[in-house]
Amino acid sequence: MKRGTTLRLLSIGLITIISLFGVFVFNSLNLPLPWMLGPLFAVLISQFFIRKIDLVWPASFRNFGLVVVGVAIGQSFEFVLFTSMGWMVMFMFALNILLVAISVIMAYGVQKLGNISLKTSLTSTVGGGLSQIIAFAEEEKDIDLAIVTYFHIVRIISIVMLIPFIVSGHVVNEEVELGFSFQTLLPLMLLIAVAWICAIIGKRIKLPVSFFLGPVLFVIILQLSHIQTPEVPVWVLYIAQILIGAYIGLLLKPKMFKLGSRVLILGISSALFLLLITYLQGLLMIHLFNYTLATSFLSTAAGGLDQMGLLAAAVGADISVVSVFQMFRLLFVFIIVIPLLKLACTWIDRRNVQINRKEAEVSNS
Repeated sequence: MKRGTTLRLLSIGLITIISLFGVFVFNSLNLPLPWMLGPLFAVLISQFFIRKIDLVWPASFRNFGLVVVGVAIGQSFEFVLFTSMGWMVMFMFALNILLVAISVIMAYGVQKLGNISLKTSLTSTVGGGLSQIIAFAEEEKDIDLAIVTYFHIVRIISIVMLIPFIVSGHVVNEEVELGFSFQTLLPLMLLIAVAWICAIIGKRIKLPVSFFLGPVLFVIILQLSHIQTPEVPVWVLYIAQILIGAYIGLLLKPKMFKLGSRVLILGISSALFLLLITYLQGLLMIHLFNYTLATSFLSTAAGGLDQMGLLAAAVGADISVVSVFQMFRLLFVFIIVIPLLKLACTWIDRRNVQINRKEAEVSNS
């Protein structure tokens, strides 16, 4: 075996051990999202101490995690909930459009105050899944991945860690069954394999964040066709979160934290401001639909579907309402917002090319 392959396998094994240690620490301290944030922070911190080994984590591992999460989210789509909600669908549209508009305004503010590119500021402030937005940022040119990663990690941490205290005043304790079954393992492997193929096809046709959005759309089509699919067990989701968390943790190189105090403050400020906006939206839901604060806030929060669902179960919120609002927001982001973000980045690139061309003509003349 070649030395390079040996070092690569050693690195993967070391990161796996570090990630599992992070899960153990987060679980022991009852910290939120242990299977994703645990590996993320453990791998990040380990880079300050491990210097003799070039730590690597294949992108294919992250892509597999995205496929699994995409399949699970596609399965959680409940069409009956939408048919029974009437005009509330329009209310959800209004909430998400308002949130996107505020994010765009924030992006221009971050651009001016932080002296960063518009593409980076737009990608940093738009509400979306942590791993999915980072995957999108990796696909684009001229985006500062360190700033985007920092902004979204701050947003996720603020949402997951602050909301439980706001709505209930106690830390979330996550208790779930693993649900392992050999009978469903083969059908599940087949489902994930086909979803992976759909992701590859999506990448070929330039589908944004194809390894996530491809499986989501694939499973939704199966649902519409009344084709039953094996449910993704929680232990598989745990593995997917480890794969994603370790990859993101490795992206956060120590040198990336030298972003400057202004950018660091802007990241925290934008996260808290977004949390305030969604809190006000939650209060509006209480007034219109008489939901509890827990149900309303978790429904409007710009967090992930699985995380908000777990929080809803922990604090006694209406899980069905929270799930449908978060699913709607997720689909809104990945079917409408991300393609629009892609178009915006393309427009910015073309504008920059025109500006550079004019400047070159002026200098030559």
